[in-house]
Amino acid sequence: MTSRYAFPTLRAEEAAAMIGNGAMIGFSGFTPAGAAKAVPRALAAKARELHETGAEFQLRVITGASTGVLDEELAQADAIKWRAPYQSSKSLGKLINGGKCQFVDMHLSHVAQFLYEGFLGRMDYAVVEATDVMPDGRVFLSSSVGAAPTFLTHAEKVIVEINRYHSPRVSELADIRTLPPPPNRSPIPIYHPLERIGWPYAVVDPRKIAGIVETNEPDGVGEFSPPNEACVKIARNVVRFLLDELRAGRIPPEFLPLQSGVGNIANAVMQGLGDDPDIPPFHMYTEVLQDALVPLMEQRKLLGASTCSLTLSPPVLEKLYANIDEYVDRLVLRPQELSNNPGVIRRLGVIAMNTALEVDIYGHANSTHVAGTRMMNGIGGSGDFTRNAYLSIFMCPSIARNGAISTIVPFCSHVDHNEHSVQIVVTEQGLADLRGLAPDERARALIDNCAHPAYRPWLHDYIASCGPGHIRHNLARAFELHRNLLEQGAMLPDVAAEIAGGER
Repeated sequence: MTSRYAFPTLRAEEAAAMIGNGAMIGFSGFTPAGAAKAVPRALAAKARELHETGAEFQLRVITGASTGVLDEELAQADAIKWRAPYQSSKSLGKLINGGKCQFVDMHLSHVAQFLYEGFLGRMDYAVVEATDVMPDGRVFLSSSVGAAPTFLTHAEKVIVEINRYHSPRVSELADIRTLPPPPNRSPIPIYHPLERIGWPYAVVDPRKIAGIVETNEPDGVGEFSPPNEACVKIARNVVRFLLDELRAGRIPPEFLPLQSGVGNIANAVMQGLGDDPDIPPFHMYTEVLQDALVPLMEQRKLLGASTCSLTLSPPVLEKLYANIDEYVDRLVLRPQELSNNPGVIRRLGVIAMNTALEVDIYGHANSTHVAGTRMMNGIGGSGDFTRNAYLSIFMCPSIARNGAISTIVPFCSHVDHNEHSVQIVVTEQGLADLRGLAPDERARALIDNCAHPAYRPWLHDYIASCGPGHIRHNLARAFELHRNLLEQGAMLPDVAAEIAGGER
């Protein structure tokens, strides 16, 4: 049957029936925002039915970033055998860490080029969410852009989910342009966070569109919890540092654009920046727009933002849609190969603020692997920004699990961001400015300013036990804290008991 879209209208189950075992699918979505919904759910149901008969059905899945329900549904159905480039699903995480799903952790800025150059193989299907699609192949995406334009270009077949929940006007925020492969690239002409260089739609060869699936449901973005005391203290330390840089003339009077990761620490920091009267109004050049940023836009403290996605809880997104005239000139939704592009980040002088699982005494940061082996979520875009930022800031609480874990350790169990890229480390205890410091100076700054006081004596003793060298390590003890955690449940059981007792 021909639909009002000039393409066949399908039920989600009919679309899922087209997709065979082992297919590679590019799903839209950057966080739950703009993620495909109905077709992944139907694919999960198909997988369960086939598995009950003993038949195989698993897919190769790539998205812009994490996608929430999409990953959960498919992982619970054991329908993913390969996944890239980032995820945040508990169910999928269990498969990855159990060796049942191959996971490729990638810098988000690399995804488009990896597909262009064929490094990841053929993409059989793209399943993207949109608010409309034209007969000539113009696709008006919904609440995120991410890597969807690239998927539409490279997939053999395309299924478009038209989601009536989203305002058709969300496409007015989009600025979509894809880059040609090397060596045919010109400089990207973005000289201001809100500068537009593309179009409000993605493009696909209409002959590739296999059908339209209609939906009407929100993205499923949850609300963040109020920041705890540690998050608030971290935020205060970050704000104090940026004010010092501003007063010293190392940040210009008009300030610099900010990038912020996701989560409660990031929300607390943005709220702290918004509340401080001495921080001037600022722009953002980032990946994700979260709930905490919308009030700052209403107050005109956040002048505008370039992002990949509107990762907003339903009430906040609905409010934005209802007042979209206030935002069309102040919000830009870009593909991730532009939002995370190293050249643009460096040209704009972005201040990058991301979180870490642990930081070692020389300034290496681990964002991804618990105890060096268990994948948490992935590196995401943190590396894109850290390596190219004007200032690269990493934040984490000094302890975790009621003191059983120190996030300041002798040697990171896994390194995502090395000492050459990490400039500032912040915990609730304080801040270590590592710029221009030699390794032994970095170690003292991190231990004395960022480590929890109860762990400082052990860390200083570790340094004293190290032999000579430019970077000093005692290889017999470098992972002693991690071994204690795995064997005894705490890095230093006596210290953990002391911290827990003090907190009570």
